[in-house]
Amino acid sequence: MQAVDEVIRNRLHSDVVLIRQVAEYIINSGGKRLRPALVLLAAGAMGYRGTHHHELAAVVEFIHTATLLHDDVVDESELRRGNKTANALFGNAASVLVGDFLYSRAFQMMVGVDDMRVMRVLADATNVIAEGEVLQLLNCNNADVGIDDYLRVIRYKTAKLFEAATRLGAILGGVDEGLEQRMAAFGMHLGTAFQIIDDVLDYSSAEAATGKHLGDDLAEGKPTLALILAMRSGTAEQAAVVRKAIETGGRDDFGAVLDIIHRTGALAAARQSAAAEAQKGISALDAVTSSIFKDALLKLSVFAVERNY
Repeated sequence: MQAVDEVIRNRLHSDVVLIRQVAEYIINSGGKRLRPALVLLAAGAMGYRGTHHHELAAVVEFIHTATLLHDDVVDESELRRGNKTANALFGNAASVLVGDFLYSRAFQMMVGVDDMRVMRVLADATNVIAEGEVLQLLNCNNADVGIDDYLRVIRYKTAKLFEAATRLGAILGGVDEGLEQRMAAFGMHLGTAFQIIDDVLDYSSAEAATGKHLGDDLAEGKPTLALILAMRSGTAEQAAVVRKAIETGGRDDFGAVLDIIHRTGALAAARQSAAAEAQKGISALDAVTSSIFKDALLKLSVFAVERNY
């Protein structure tokens, strides 16, 4: 990871001062570095012992960071990882444009790797992520979104980059197609579990732990899994409260909705769904030879579900 951070610092360089300021601010403002870590661990688990995974891990982090910059503008967010968002600090225009810089820099780095399969995986993932962002936008304030619709959004928006990260590790390791598909499946299921828990934490954690304002998802009218399950299992009156909160957005109904999702057991059910996804990912690793890298991937699966931040 130190080697990846060195690549990130080197590749962030630009003669344009504002680009350096915004990019360094968002890259250095914390974060789990989970996606680049997946590239390194997947490559290690597949027997790769070179250094190309450092560059690809940095590419994955740049793509992720670009999505964060654009996300925060779209969502009008003011807090991320306990710090002011880049758009709150530098303005929307700077955030969007620096996000574009990170995307284009990531593609410059991809080309430098000179592997068509790698470029195809990352180009496809970037496109799918954009589709996921648009799908999420279309779903906002729509209380009729079902579980399959919700899962489609998070598999596009979040899990696709996890899947790309673990697939890249397999490609670097030169494994057969069957094992590559298993590694990709692991990433997809892990990313799905991770995002389900991210959405759960908006109703079950503390702002100090998550580093963002609680209730942001509800304020934006996002129909996340806990809300969908609460409407399904609650009384007609409870469902009506949740429906109104989704359709109108804002935080006025946050307390009432919070009470309902606890009373209906929706949060626990959402956590169980995340655990089931993580277990599917763990099962995909059955064919992978034991190693410290595989052990770390398995521990990440547990962390994705049990974390409170």
